[in-house]
Amino acid sequence: MEEAQIWIDKSVDFIMEFGPRLIGAILLYFVGAWVIRKITGALRRMMERSNYDKSLQRFLMNLISWGLKVFLILVVISQLGVDVTTFAAAIAAAGLAVGLALQGSLSNFAGGVLIMIFKPYRIGDLIEAQGLLGVVRDIDILATKLSTPQNKLAIVPNGAMANGNIVNYTTQGKIRVDTVVGVGYGEDIRKAKEVLLGVLTAQEKVLKDPAPSVNVLELADSSVNFAVRPYCKPEDYWEVYFATYEGCKLALDQAGIEIPFPHRVQIQKTS
Repeated sequence: MEEAQIWIDKSVDFIMEFGPRLIGAILLYFVGAWVIRKITGALRRMMERSNYDKSLQRFLMNLISWGLKVFLILVVISQLGVDVTTFAAAIAAAGLAVGLALQGSLSNFAGGVLIMIFKPYRIGDLIEAQGLLGVVRDIDILATKLSTPQNKLAIVPNGAMANGNIVNYTTQGKIRVDTVVGVGYGEDIRKAKEVLLGVLTAQEKVLKDPAPSVNVLELADSSVNFAVRPYCKPEDYWEVYFATYEGCKLALDQAGIEIPFPHRVQIQKTS
């Protein structure tokens, strides 16, 4: 009975001493989480009013949010009576060990910072990088998300993006569509050129400046090949690309201009 009473007394003393701290820590956590939501919400609205770049806005909001959460955890731990300096040292040591194990992730984080600083691309840009062509949908802390023409979502590490070659088709505001169309050697190339140029000027999505061009590209084995090159907005690239080939075929057929194609000759031996 005496041992049970001693255990009860110690438990009561522990609850009386630690209970208020625990309740205070819980209340502090919920209040702190509420304050963080208010702060991040206010910052997000301020950035939107200031027309911050969307990619930079998301990147900064992620950093600020995580920084405030770490600070809140340290404050809550200190409320429980834990020595924060000792805890911080333990976190630093653990962070060093994790950092050595996750060097690739740190490289991706550094790549994300470089992308935010130098802005080789932004959300909504059409880019080609790491063998992929797509529209930038999001730039996270560690990776960039691309939407490909096949409507696939490609997630590319920021380290590879920052250290590799990037072709941005959006920054110039216009892109050239390169197509090649061949006509027969017996055709009037001036007439063919006029017909092909008419196909380009008839398309609404083809830009007037720079003007589209049609020029003899090469004298191939069985055809005179024309370089048919309209300009359009980056988002209209594929529509103009397909419409150009279809329009050239229809227009040349209507004009009676031959488009050469391989012929197969079968020779049958008779015994």
